[in-house]
Amino acid sequence: MDARGIPVVVMGLGEIGRAIARAALARPDLELVAAVDSDPSLAGRPLGELLGVPAPAVKIAADPKAALAAAKGGVLLLATASTLDAVRPDVERAVRAGLSVVSTCEELAYPWLRHEEDADALDRLCEQRNVAVLGTGANPGFVLDRLAAVLGHATGPVRHVRGLRVVDASRRRAALLRKIGAGLTEDAFHEAAERGEVGHVGLAESAALAATGLGLGVDEVDEELAPLVAEEDARGGPVPVLRGQVAGFTQVARVFADEREVVRLELTIAVDADDPRDEVELDADPPLRLVVPGGVPGDAATAAAVVNAAAAVTELRGLVTVLDLPAGR
Repeated sequence: MDARGIPVVVMGLGEIGRAIARAALARPDLELVAAVDSDPSLAGRPLGELLGVPAPAVKIAADPKAALAAAKGGVLLLATASTLDAVRPDVERAVRAGLSVVSTCEELAYPWLRHEEDADALDRLCEQRNVAVLGTGANPGFVLDRLAAVLGHATGPVRHVRGLRVVDASRRRAALLRKIGAGLTEDAFHEAAERGEVGHVGLAESAALAATGLGLGVDEVDEELAPLVAEEDARGGPVPVLRGQVAGFTQVARVFADEREVVRLELTIAVDADDPRDEVELDADPPLRLVVPGGVPGDAATAAAVVNAAAAVTELRGLVTVLDLPAGR
């Protein structure tokens, strides 16, 4: 690394992407050299103007070609979509241009679960280009997967993992409230679930990561999603929720190995959810249980996780997971 730091490009300047850009600017070991977003209204705008903080003389580009060329040997910080199919063209373009990639894409956290052939092909491409690709964030990427694996360092063989994350969505961004179905009827929620418009992408990936990190095996992964109905009006947030409407959901992912459940993760995201917290519990010798009162803040932690991984990913090769990262920053 030279005195200027590792060159990085931020692609996707929604709320999370802007948080990533601000976090990157605060890191002396990174040099933010370009920013890319497909929104034509942002093209040509100074990045600092969008971020509201001092920034280098970087103007937002719509075409990533020049941006990637400016950061060859560096890292693309990608915050655009949740599915591998959606981000794969940008990931492959960056890899072919000689950049490693750290992405918030939830399926990329453990892409072999749903896209084994595509994941293997991407791994080979990374090896050929001598770079690495990683999916990370707060969840998946830390709370219900990497954290469980780290706890396993202090136990004997683990028999079962239970993870719980409860998020009060009352003060979260409107995009998240739409994703949890806030304000829908129960029928509309189930219809939206069938279309893949509500629910959390990445919980199954977290479950598979936790099982893999603790040596439990992964024979089968299943998921269930159920709406939570408001018992009283909640009008304080950006999306009003009335009594009888959907306030959020509970989602469960389970991993089975050798015909028994080895991982159970439960995620509740709802307006006015009671007792927000994160819990990880290992059935092992000794048993361990960790509780984070209030829970890890999702947006801020995701931005930090992406930026903190940027330097580490340049030392790795292939399609990797958070289990391949060093324990510290």
